[in-house]
Amino acid sequence: MAQLTLNLIQGAVTFSFSPEGAIALKAEIDQLMQSLKANAANMTAGGRPKPQKSMEYQYTGQVFLEVFCNPNIYPSPFAAKVLLTIRDERIRLTTEAELTRLIEDLGQYLESTL
Repeated sequence: MAQLTLNLIQGAVTFSFSPEGAIALKAEIDQLMQSLKANAANMTAGGRPKPQKSMEYQYTGQVFLEVFCNPNIYPSPFAAKVLLTIRDERIRLTTEAELTRLIEDLGQYLESTL
């Protein structure tokens, strides 16, 4: 299984992640981006943004990965952050990461594994 490295606001974390999990996470992020863009467009047009559903992605493999983002609190996709939880039986890491950086890291992983 390939290693995914996620660059965080301070530091980075690397763990085993399947290409199938990466494809599923990318699909969730694509939906999240649509929600963020819709909110940004409504705000630019002077309207009230419609409440959007939060993204909650979970993956269980050698580690458990959870990615959460509430698109209703960010004015644009470039400002958005995600909450990451990565854990196994020995360690648990919960931190924030920039959405744009997560997209870049995931794209690099998919390019190298597919």
